[in-house]
Amino acid sequence: MTTVKISLNSIDKVKSFVNDVAKFDCDFDLISGRYVIDAKSIMGIFSLDLSKDIDLSIHSEDNINEVLKMLEPYIIN
Repeated sequence: MTTVKISLNSIDKVKSFVNDVAKFDCDFDLISGRYVIDAKSIMGIFSLDLSKDIDLSIHSEDNINEVLKMLEPYIIN
């Protein structure tokens, strides 16, 4: 499992993020405080406080480099 910090601070960013993670056959969880949301659920994402950074857990090691490359626009360094 790999965890990265991401920012989803606009509606368009949320929509493109959900479309991007849906392309992969592994599980993604968004963690904000005590809430854990399925990252493929657009309704779940909008229940989070999107003004703050969110932890993204990627439950896969098989194609992790491909996943991280796709996530580059959202990752906070």
